[in-house]
Amino acid sequence: MGTLSKNVRKYWQLYAFLVPALAYFIIFHYIPIYGAQIAFKNYSAVKGIWGSAWIGFDHFERFFNSYYFWLLLKNTLQINLFQLALFPVSIIVALSIHEVTRARFKRLVQLVTYAPHFISVVVISGMILVFLDPSSGIVNTIIKALGGDPVSFITEPGWFKSIYVLSGEWQNLGWGAIIYLAALAGINPELHEAAQIDGASRWQRIFHINIPGIMPTIMILFILNLGSFMNVGFEKIYLLQNPLNMESSEVIQTHVYRSGLLQAQYSYTAAIGLFNNLINFAILLTFNRLARRSGNSLW
Repeated sequence: MGTLSKNVRKYWQLYAFLVPALAYFIIFHYIPIYGAQIAFKNYSAVKGIWGSAWIGFDHFERFFNSYYFWLLLKNTLQINLFQLALFPVSIIVALSIHEVTRARFKRLVQLVTYAPHFISVVVISGMILVFLDPSSGIVNTIIKALGGDPVSFITEPGWFKSIYVLSGEWQNLGWGAIIYLAALAGINPELHEAAQIDGASRWQRIFHINIPGIMPTIMILFILNLGSFMNVGFEKIYLLQNPLNMESSEVIQTHVYRSGLLQAQYSYTAAIGLFNNLINFAILLTFNRLARRSGNSLW
């Protein structure tokens, strides 16, 4: 403790940079944990958190026994598994960009792949609705020009998950590749020079130097993705959702919004949120322990 206080006094300027970050996490992440107890109470805004009566696991049982529980769980898991299956795409993009030798073309590719990330979710959702419009959308215009019948993509439940995941991958694949490009830049170029002298092809250098070199980064990002496995982006789903595709688009987050904010069932939705976060936490711990065997875990 004495060493820590001595370091703080000596390097107080550096420790001062930690204050805003610590304040953010304490105010917006740790203090709100106090309110999680309403998941076990019949919360009333008039009585407050302490004045509300304890009811145990009633809200959890209500959610688990509800007719829409399996639908919400199925949709949430399917969307997240679909997104997880596309996890290697950013790695492939990073490896491809890294292998480009022409500087001008490389900058053009980076611009084209990075730009969609800076488009807001509202604009992306609007673009999707316009492009997939059954009467005037560019996709259906092409389908009709080829002799096919127009498809109402947004109102068809079978299309929703593909539209949501693939559009999200298009928007974020370039931005996701930035971290891998930084990791690739840190690989010792002497390894490539030695491999070339030994007659290794470009593919061999990619598989035996580049991929092993960025494997720690891949593992860390994979574990972080699993840590939010049960969380689906609420905004875009809500913007693309309509009564006709609810069978495929209703997920835990949208259900929490409708029940909590629109119907004021605060205790019930707090229970759902706590259940969701506990699953994420369990998945994170499990895969971090498995990754620890390879020496690339978070802790």
